[in-house]
Amino acid sequence: MKSIVATLDIRTGKEHVVLESDRNLEAPNWTPDGKALLVNGDGSLFRLDFSSRALSRIDKGFADRLNNDHGISPDGGMLAISDSSRTGQSCIYVLPIAGGEPRRVTQSVPSYWHGWAPDGETIAYVARRSGTFQVHTCALDGSGETALTREFDHCDGPDYTPDGKWIWFNGERDGAVQLWRIHTDGKMLQKMTDDECVNWFPHPSPDGSWIVYLAYEAGTRGHPGERDVELRLMPAAGGQSQTLIRLFGGQGTINVPSWSPDAMQFAYVRYEKTD
Repeated sequence: MKSIVATLDIRTGKEHVVLESDRNLEAPNWTPDGKALLVNGDGSLFRLDFSSRALSRIDKGFADRLNNDHGISPDGGMLAISDSSRTGQSCIYVLPIAGGEPRRVTQSVPSYWHGWAPDGETIAYVARRSGTFQVHTCALDGSGETALTREFDHCDGPDYTPDGKWIWFNGERDGAVQLWRIHTDGKMLQKMTDDECVNWFPHPSPDGSWIVYLAYEAGTRGHPGERDVELRLMPAAGGQSQTLIRLFGGQGTINVPSWSPDAMQFAYVRYEKTD
């Protein structure tokens, strides 16, 4: 399988291929300075500079079993990762953006990072504490863990709006996976999509105007890879979505925040089968 790391301009719909690789790459983040992407692969994390189009491995200390739930702090100085090398199940850590020894954040596992509050002091993640995965938040020192949702069959992909008021996520009820948003105090739960598709990983744009998300065909269970999927764009206030691109992907395509700093592009990974 070939991984194709690309960006898409939401104004023109034009795709720009950054890198093609035989390595299994997933989940790009766009750095706040606009110069590079971060991608994961095979339990490691890499920086992909636009200028060189080459992968550079990031030092993660002991953490060698990363999944694809990682992200960059708003000031560009820190990196959140989800790793299971010491805990057996996914645990959230933070480390310097240039690399270094991770510092543990969540004391309970499993915990999967997904969003960083605009003030850089709080993170959003999904965690299983009482049978099902729900949306949680906590401070960077791990204190104040709070469950924002309780009654979904499964939740994933929580991400903050740039004003810090809302957290978007995908939530499953009675087999239907739709997009939702909730205030950061756990109030004002609102359903934002209601269609036949299985909708995952909503990411608000940095200017607060748009949500980009991944849509699977009806009947899909979970968020598998190697599927025909769509990347869609909808207004941040809700409303009709539009398909930006159809591709072969799913898991690994857009699991984490990947907007460009100017909110005009976002990064993703699609895949091609090889002999």
